This record gives sequence, structure tokens and C-alpha cells, in this order.
Amino acid sequence: MTTFGVAIQVGHPAGGDFTEVIALVDTGAHHSMLPKSLLEQLHIFPIAERNFTFADGAVEVLDIGQARVFMRDEEWICPVIFGPEGKYLLGATTLEAFDLAVDPSRQRLVPVIHPERPYLTSV
Repeated sequence: MTTFGVAIQVGHPAGGDFTEVIALVDTGAHHSMLPKSLLEQLHIFPIAERNFTFADGAVEVLDIGQARVFMRDEEWICPVIFGPEGKYLLGATTLEAFDLAVDPSRQRLVPVIHPERPYLTSV
């Protein structure tokens, strides 16, 4: 499995400044995960708790909220898990919001081509 990081900017859903981080692209992760301390610094607070199962089989109850994510000249409000220090993961729901897929051989994100509308691609 290839892993690589990408620069994203994260901010409060209602607006304001962004903070840039490098997030590890993790297609096995349903939602993106950022350190709880960063989210609290941005005044992003949990709106629910969920059970999450990790690759090693461990199940943990973690807080989840919403953050504004900016990359590739677009921004979307995306679900984000309140994680431990040093955990910066870019998950599938965020990639889907931006219509991005992973090109593992080139270690980069690429636009999704919609088969039913091949003229529509993300930049």
C-alpha cells in the first residue's frame, strides 16, 4: 500500500482563517481525522460520538464534528474525527467531496472522471 501526504487547509465551518496541515491520504479511513487540539484551537467542537474500527481491529468511541477543508481552489464542509496528537488523515468522505481519487503509482490525487458525464472532471 502506498501512502503519501497532501497539503490541506482546515477552518471553522462558519468561516474565518485556515490552518495548513499535511494530511496522510488514507483511503481505508471513512472520515478524515485531525488532532483534537487543532480542532479545538479552530473552535470546532464535537457534534456526535461514533464507534470507529481501526485496521488492527481495535474499536474506539471518538468525537466527530465538521470542518471547512480547502484544497485545489475549492472548499467543502466535511466530517472530521477528533483524533490524537500527530494524527492527520485525509479520508474517503473528504476525497469524495472534492471529486478526487488516488493515483498510487504517482502518489498524488487525481480528478474523478464521471462515466455518465465524461466532460465533467474536477481540476
